[in-house]
Amino acid sequence: MARTRVERRARARALQALYAWDMRGTGSLEKVAAQVWDDMIIAPDVRALATPIVKVLASKQHEIDAQLADVTTNWRMERIGAVERCVLRLAAAELTIGDTPPKVIIQESVALAERYGSAASAKFVNGVLDALARRMGRM
Repeated sequence: MARTRVERRARARALQALYAWDMRGTGSLEKVAAQVWDDMIIAPDVRALATPIVKVLASKQHEIDAQLADVTTNWRMERIGAVERCVLRLAAAELTIGDTPPKVIIQESVALAERYGSAASAKFVNGVLDALARRMGRM
């Protein structure tokens, strides 16, 4: 149970860092994440789980965005709302890592989209991530 809470917090902190980076539009995602987490005094156990997600996204952003573009027909990444875009990127990075079951990633991402976005955001994220996981051969 405690591990699940830490993982949930780690995803939320990774999302906050990704959102800050997305809003700035420039700079290193890893540096922005470190700065955000330092400012928020994020615990080491949460950082340890959030860091690999941020690193994968930082190194494979163009590939991840291309994969998301393939499943978001009629939606360019820049047209998707910032919260939804960040949640989708976060989940895609976690799907790329492959350590967590896809259904868990999707469920957690939907919860993040609902918490930081809206019910409509959650529905959109659910549909896109389901399609992405299938395209990646993870479901």
